[in-house]
Amino acid sequence: MFRNVLGFTSVAALCIGLSAPLMAQSVAGPYLAGRHAAVNSDYPEAARYYTEALARDPKNIELMESAVLSYLSLGRVEKALPLARSMITIGTKSQVAEMALVAGMAKEGDYSALLERDTSAIGPWVGGLVQAWAHMGAGDVTAAMAAFDGLSEEAGMQGFVMYHKALALASVGDFEGAEAIFASDAAGAAGQTRRGVMAHAEVLGQLGRSDDALAVLKNGFGDDTDPEIARLIEALQQDTPAPFSHMPDAQAGMAEVFFTFAAVLRNEAAGDYYVLLYSRIARYLRPDHIDALLLTASLLENLGEHDLAIAEYKSLPANSPAYHAAELGRAEALRRSGKTAQAIEVLEQLARSHGDLAVVHSTLGDMLRAEEDYEAAIASYDQALDLTAETARARWVLFYARAIAKERSGDWEGSEADFRAALKLNPEQPQVLNYLGYSLVEQQRSLDEALDMIERAVAASPDSGYIVDSLGWVFYRLDRYDEAVEQMERAVELEPVDPVVNDHLGDVYWAVGRKREAEFQWRRALSFVDLTDADSEADPERMRRKLEVGLDAVLSEEGAPPLKVAADE
Repeated sequence: MFRNVLGFTSVAALCIGLSAPLMAQSVAGPYLAGRHAAVNSDYPEAARYYTEALARDPKNIELMESAVLSYLSLGRVEKALPLARSMITIGTKSQVAEMALVAGMAKEGDYSALLERDTSAIGPWVGGLVQAWAHMGAGDVTAAMAAFDGLSEEAGMQGFVMYHKALALASVGDFEGAEAIFASDAAGAAGQTRRGVMAHAEVLGQLGRSDDALAVLKNGFGDDTDPEIARLIEALQQDTPAPFSHMPDAQAGMAEVFFTFAAVLRNEAAGDYYVLLYSRIARYLRPDHIDALLLTASLLENLGEHDLAIAEYKSLPANSPAYHAAELGRAEALRRSGKTAQAIEVLEQLARSHGDLAVVHSTLGDMLRAEEDYEAAIASYDQALDLTAETARARWVLFYARAIAKERSGDWEGSEADFRAALKLNPEQPQVLNYLGYSLVEQQRSLDEALDMIERAVAASPDSGYIVDSLGWVFYRLDRYDEAVEQMERAVELEPVDPVVNDHLGDVYWAVGRKREAEFQWRRALSFVDLTDADSEADPERMRRKLEVGLDAVLSEEGAPPLKVAADE
């Protein structure tokens, strides 16, 4: 929805350009290398090659735009600016060049130039809010309020605009006006974000309404606090009001515009590449914008630029209230880049420095569990649970994760107790219902209870192939083979290349006498074994044995009960 409204051109047009002009042989090499790097999100290499190509063909517009784009993607706005100015000077229409110019003017505090410029070229909504904040920077609050009000009349814009209007009023000390907007819910979803809730609390603090501010924080975050929220709560509990830190000036307001729409674009699945441009500019305009830093690093990670993501996370100083969040992100980026041992080391160090945070221990537990160090994972989950309030909304997740670790370590009694504790807190959670129900099925006990659990899980998550597979499997265990076939066929439709699901369908086909189809499914399952992850329950040797002698013989060899009905074709 927002992609067209914001005026984005396509990724292909931005990264590759439209029909490329004929280039001299000396330029073609670095140009093609730069284009290849850009398509693969390798921004440092793209910038290097495009710069090299420009040195050989300095007036080539396509090379200029590609270089500007690469520098913006790296957050090097100061490197993009000279090229952007050259492009605009010769009359080139380029969205990315306009973005760089607007960012440069905002950074310099050149509000008169911004007001004279048609900022809609960077996107009508973003440009309109930039203009409103430029009026604030120029000291014309009346004109700024008129600009905010005019923008708020556009369909779909009211919440975002009113959120920024509230921040603008607070930035000049009109906390009553800002509170009126927050209290009326005019800020919409933007006011319910983490930043919106914290800004609202700070506004109430400035009005001397600390109890109301604390209630806003409690309603927004419950008991799930972190150092930044805890710091605000502590400030509100003092005699002096908490300072209004969210919006110190107009430049910070413009940074917030780019961050706001970066968050919107990400939620709208517009593609991480688009979002990166906005989050980079937000960081450029306000280097201390922690949320923009975390978003930028996360985007780079998703784009496969793990080294850039790690560097972004590491740029946050250790005394920042969000340091733990950056370190958690760095650990995940290290893990995704194949450096799991380093990732665990980061988390273990964080557990020593920030050991009072449950999320640190639970994240460490998750990573240790993935490495099959179940005992250490359980110890980490124990600490996380000890630090988590009984009323915390996410407490069930910890019980669920610890239950899996206990089940994998062979402690089924402890595992079942944790699964049931998770269900007590979240009775209809499909993943918990499925895992516990499926485990009971595999143990061939409490099958009626297992069936009830799995049917509830399917009702809650009908498009999950793994959960539908569990339902088919419990029907199979209950000797209700015809019902099992229906569910298993549906599960294979949802998870067509999963070896376990295909293997199960083979067993069910065999049980109803469709033996050739069963053999086909077992061969199919075998072909998918190498595609699955290390945690898969796929048993290729058992599949091969079933192909050799049939399921009845395999069950006999295992000492398992025979099929109730094993008809031949």
